[in-house]
Amino acid sequence: MSLDRSPIATVRVDLSADVGPATRRAAGILYGLSEDGASPPDVFLAGMGFRFERAGGAQLDSPGGWVAGRYERRWASTLAQYRRTVALGGKFIVLVHDLYGADGTAIDRWPGDEGDFSDFERFLDRLIEDVGAAGITPQWDLWNEPDLELFWARTGEQFRETWRLAYKKVRARFPDATIVGPSTAREPSQSDEWWNAYLDFVAANDVVPDIVSWHEIGGRAHGQDPVASRSAVEHMLALRGLRVRGYQVNEYAEASQQNPGQSAWFIARLERAKVDGLRANWGVGPQLHDNLASLLTHSRHGYALLGDWFTYHSYAGQSGVVVASEPDGVLDVFATRLADNTGQARMLLGNHGGVTGPVAVVVAGLQAALQGPRVLVERIAYNDGRPIKGPVVVRDPMVDLTGPASVTIVLDYTDARDAFLITLHSGKHREDSQRLVQTA
Repeated sequence: MSLDRSPIATVRVDLSADVGPATRRAAGILYGLSEDGASPPDVFLAGMGFRFERAGGAQLDSPGGWVAGRYERRWASTLAQYRRTVALGGKFIVLVHDLYGADGTAIDRWPGDEGDFSDFERFLDRLIEDVGAAGITPQWDLWNEPDLELFWARTGEQFRETWRLAYKKVRARFPDATIVGPSTAREPSQSDEWWNAYLDFVAANDVVPDIVSWHEIGGRAHGQDPVASRSAVEHMLALRGLRVRGYQVNEYAEASQQNPGQSAWFIARLERAKVDGLRANWGVGPQLHDNLASLLTHSRHGYALLGDWFTYHSYAGQSGVVVASEPDGVLDVFATRLADNTGQARMLLGNHGGVTGPVAVVVAGLQAALQGPRVLVERIAYNDGRPIKGPVVVRDPMVDLTGPASVTIVLDYTDARDAFLITLHSGKHREDSQRLVQTA
C-alpha cells in the first residue's frame, strides 16, 4: 500500500492503561427474534455476542395488545423471547407499551384519559400476575418514547401520572425489579423541558428509575453521542440529588446508519460512555421479528450474514480488558487486550461522519502487552447491504515502528461505511483465521 497523503485523522490507543473488563455492553438488540423465540439459530446470536433483548410483541395482530382485546398473543411472544434470551445468558427488557397496544397504531384510549386509570390498572394487574406466574425477572421499560406523539398521544402530565402508577404497582409486587426509563426518542439535555419536568416529577414522587434510558436516533440534542448524553443526564440527576444504578441507550442508529462503519462507532462511543446499548430495529411485520435487527438476512435457502453481523462478531471477540483510547473527530476506536498479557490486542475502528482517506491508528504501551508485534488488519465491508463471507485481510497496511513501545498503522478509508479490525499479536502467536460463513 502506498499512500501519498498524510493521515487526515489519528486515533490513539494505550495498551498499558486498563479501563476495565470487556463486557460487550453494546451488544443488544430491539426485537430481532422470531415470534416464538426459536429463530435465528443460537450460532448467530452467540457469534454476535448477544447480551440484551428488548421486546413486547409489537405489530402482532396490529392492532393488538390489551386495548384491542388481543393481549394473549403478545404476552406469549414476550415470554418465549424472554426465555430464549435468558437461556443464552442475556438480559430481557419488557416493553409495557407494546403489550398495552400503543405500538404506533391508532388506539381508542390511553392510560388516564379523562382522569380514569382503571382500565390501565387492570392491564397492569394482568401483566404483573403473568410475570409472577411465569417466575421471570425482566427489566421493566414502563413506556417507550413518551416524548413522541406516535407512542404517547397525550400530555406530558398525563404520562407522568401513568409512570407513577405503573412504577408503584411494579415495585409493590416486585420490590427488587429493575425499572428502566424514560426511553425517550430524544437524548437528555439540560435545556429540554420534557426531560426537566420528568426528572423533577420522579424526584418529588420517589419514582426514580433504576436505569435511566434514552435513544440515540435523531441527534437533536448534541450531535447524537452517548458520551455527551451521559454527561448531560448525570449533571441533571446531580442537580436533583438523584442516584441511579446505570444508563441504557435502548435504541441506537437510524436505518441509514446500520453499516459496519457507524455500528463500530456506536460501539466505541457506548463503551467510552459506559452505557449499555441496544441496536434499533426498523423492520416491519416479519422483518421485525427475525434477523437480529438487520444483522442477518434470510430466504428459503437459509440465513446469510451481513457486514454488520461481522462487526458485532469482531466486537464479541474483544475479550480481556478494555484499554484507553482517544478518538479523532468522527472516528473512534474500541480497544482491548488479553488480561493475562499472553500477547494479543484488538482494535475495532468506526467511522460516523463519512470521512474517507488515510487514517492513522497509533498504538502505545506495547512493552506492557506485546513483544515484537505482528499486525493483522481486516476490513469489514458494508457491500451495499448485501451478505459477505467475512472480513477481508488488508495484507499490506503501512506500519511505522515509531519507538520501542509504539506502532503507527495507516489505513486507507475508501468507504466510510466499512469498519476495520486491527489485531496485534506477538511473534509466537498465530491468529485464528476461522470465520463463520453463510449457513444454509
